[in-house]
Amino acid sequence: MELYETEEQQVEALQKWWKENGTAATIGLGIGIAVILGWNYWLDYKKEQTAKASAVYDQLLKDVNENKASEVDTVAKKLKAEFGSTEYATYSTLLQAKTKVDAGDLVGAKELLQGLANQSGDLSQLAKLRLVRLYLATGEYEKGLQLIGQVDQKAAAGFSDNYDELVGDLYVALDRIDEARTSYEKAIRNGYQSPLLQFKLDDLTAPEKLESVK
Repeated sequence: MELYETEEQQVEALQKWWKENGTAATIGLGIGIAVILGWNYWLDYKKEQTAKASAVYDQLLKDVNENKASEVDTVAKKLKAEFGSTEYATYSTLLQAKTKVDAGDLVGAKELLQGLANQSGDLSQLAKLRLVRLYLATGEYEKGLQLIGQVDQKAAAGFSDNYDELVGDLYVALDRIDEARTSYEKAIRNGYQSPLLQFKLDDLTAPEKLESVK
């Protein structure tokens, strides 16, 4: 770094630097300010969108609690159309599917859950679990097992015990008792806390008891 003996030399050097670099410095400063202003605008926009989505979601919850199926569909579609990038849109799909189940529209509920199940994240795992339960309720046992078999084990690590119990339920429905028992025992062994799981396991007749009955 150069050392200047007088203030005049420092001023002269600064003027020379500015002459050579002033335009670039001004442009850089302008870009920096624009980036900051743009980022702040984006944050404000996201905050505003989240607030609006929250208000619409509150209305959706009210319609769900009041069993207004048609209103639930309308509000859920509005959330997805106008605020599709927010989690409220995803949650609305789960509520919309629940409303359809309550109304007996299982086909419509499956379509909604299938769409959500194809996405990523924890909510997609919830959608898969609910979809498997629908398959169980409608007698599509093999379809339920197939869906569970396609689940990414790493992505579903936090839900593996739920899946184990559901696999057991599906095997019971298929009268594959040994496989059902294995699935229930695996869930219990991994510490899964389900109030009905032990009852389900106890309800399965042990193989030696089956032999004694014969």
